[in-house]
Amino acid sequence: MSTHHPRAVEPQDASDVTKRFNARVPLPPPGTDTEQTLAQAGLLYRFPPNFEIPNPNPLLPPIWSLAQYAFLTGAAPDTVNPSLWRNALLNMNCGLFQVVEDAVYQVRGADLSNISFIEDPAGSGDIVVLDPLVSEECAAVALQTYLNVRAKTKPRKIIAVIFSHSHVDHYGGVRGLFPGGQIPDDVAIVAPDGFLEHVVSENVYAGTAMTRRASFMYGLELHKSARGEVDAGLGKTSSTGTVGFVTPTVTITETTDPAAPVRIKSFLFEFQLTPGTEAPSEMNFFLPQTGILCMAENATPTLHNIYSLRGTQVRDAKAWSEYLHDAIQRYGSRTTAMFASHFWPRWKTGQNNEIVDFLTNQADLYRYLHDQTLRLANQGHTMTEIAEMIDGHLPAGLSGPWYNHGYYGTTSHNVKSVYQRYLGWFDGNAAHLHGLTPSEAGRRYVLAMGGAAKVVENAQIAYDKAETVEDYRWLAELLSHVTFADPGDTKAKQLEANVLEQLGYQSESGPWRNFYASAAQELRDRPVGLPPVRTTLNNGDVLAAMSLEMLFDFMGIRLSGALAAKHPMSFGLNVYDGLAGDPVMCTVRVRNGVLVYLGEPAPDDVYTDYRISRAGLNQLAVSGATVKQLEAEGSLTVLTGDYGPLTLLAEVLLEYFDLGFAITMP
Repeated sequence: MSTHHPRAVEPQDASDVTKRFNARVPLPPPGTDTEQTLAQAGLLYRFPPNFEIPNPNPLLPPIWSLAQYAFLTGAAPDTVNPSLWRNALLNMNCGLFQVVEDAVYQVRGADLSNISFIEDPAGSGDIVVLDPLVSEECAAVALQTYLNVRAKTKPRKIIAVIFSHSHVDHYGGVRGLFPGGQIPDDVAIVAPDGFLEHVVSENVYAGTAMTRRASFMYGLELHKSARGEVDAGLGKTSSTGTVGFVTPTVTITETTDPAAPVRIKSFLFEFQLTPGTEAPSEMNFFLPQTGILCMAENATPTLHNIYSLRGTQVRDAKAWSEYLHDAIQRYGSRTTAMFASHFWPRWKTGQNNEIVDFLTNQADLYRYLHDQTLRLANQGHTMTEIAEMIDGHLPAGLSGPWYNHGYYGTTSHNVKSVYQRYLGWFDGNAAHLHGLTPSEAGRRYVLAMGGAAKVVENAQIAYDKAETVEDYRWLAELLSHVTFADPGDTKAKQLEANVLEQLGYQSESGPWRNFYASAAQELRDRPVGLPPVRTTLNNGDVLAAMSLEMLFDFMGIRLSGALAAKHPMSFGLNVYDGLAGDPVMCTVRVRNGVLVYLGEPAPDDVYTDYRISRAGLNQLAVSGATVKQLEAEGSLTVLTGDYGPLTLLAEVLLEYFDLGFAITMP
């Protein structure tokens, strides 16, 4: 089924090049796919094929739908890489699963991530919930799915929620676990050190850009079909419901002794902080009472992202490898079952320790990418050259296991990420030091090659005669110059869309396929000069949890620097009904186009002071509220001076970000 508007141009057939490429992709021989066995193990309740979570607004598409993926049966069609198709089929094992009897249960396939329910080993009926999905509506359905089975044996009560890390698919649905979205005071909210700061830095400071790019990465605007989105690599896609947030009440820090269990009522947890791995704030944990290890998102049956295509800080591949080895040393000999926040669990059987083998192999994979990238960089090779030299040439011991395949991350873009972490964007070639913008470079390239008509004509001939994937990669680069030189050139855009689509059909990585397909759709369907979709920050829970310093950091990002530079100002604020730990009195200065926040009373050279509620300040910061509106509401008064400086600040907060900005064209 489709929940999207009709397309101007339908996706194309697989080309002969794509058919030949996909025909050569190996698959596990029948009956030998260990991951398939693991993906099906422990099933207690399977979601029906038409499983959907409706939107409260009946005019909008469902918040979540497995029904859209009914086409995922049988062998891979020509338009999907067979290995990705295999992974997409495995990710259709959706429902309630038992990890360990009377200990850990998971709901998979109710959102992009898993939600896990950890039961009290003392048998009280208390439960701890791990990673409550993206959307509140999905979390509520997942909880009820669990209760429908497990509450039959005894009543269940949530006494704690754990956020394993700072990505939205691991905290956004938390309010859906509780009636009315209200978290009881006696429920502990546990998270790793730096959790709030990184939620804000990843989802607020660069939130609009990341959200827009995430729509490409997860194929949110694509039809679900064999020519559209089939999988996100580590789950089907992301839900589109209500995203909330609650501030942690228990923070696991470096001072938390990893060898000394943390007690939450009858539960014991041994936490392992892993900053800089899959997220800048993340942690694994071990349950010593039951011998179960949770690896958060640090070890799942795919090569993960050292850099996420939606845009993130580059992760530390070396540290990632070391933390996996550390987990083996701490917990390997004691672990009988392992689960994570995506994909399926693993179990130790007999004398074999499959869990240690899995963790060791993944640790070696990240370390290999790290070390070999730096070896080749130190030999003078560039980022792009190194990616080509390593991609497709991993040792058999690393490339052989299906759990190391690049369904989410890829060897290519992970190698580039390691290079970027150490050496940055510049490859040392002075010709690349001060390049032109894509539009200006495109204009000059097209002119040098005889004009757009000639370039497109030659590109069409090359496309028709293409024999290799490299031919398509070159055509994508060539035609992008034409599109950026003239986004109104329909022939160039349509041909570039065809090229990108074929590259998507060949991709083993779900995000790569989705990016290529989303780009093709944008080129075909997006009108030139589309009005912006204006946004600032639409998560009220996150806004309410931000410290004053974070709030003013975000206002500084919204500041129109060139205009603000012409209007320096200073004033003091007396903020009431604020957060615990925030100063009541602070000073704000705008100088040189920069907003400077000081958490201290205004000095003698500042002659204007205001009294403002934190709620009123939030409105000023993100919703365009005027000084007159805040005064009329009673949330703002003048203590000394007049409203001039604050009114001026509101006027230079001009940057409403465009949530729908173009990516594949200017």
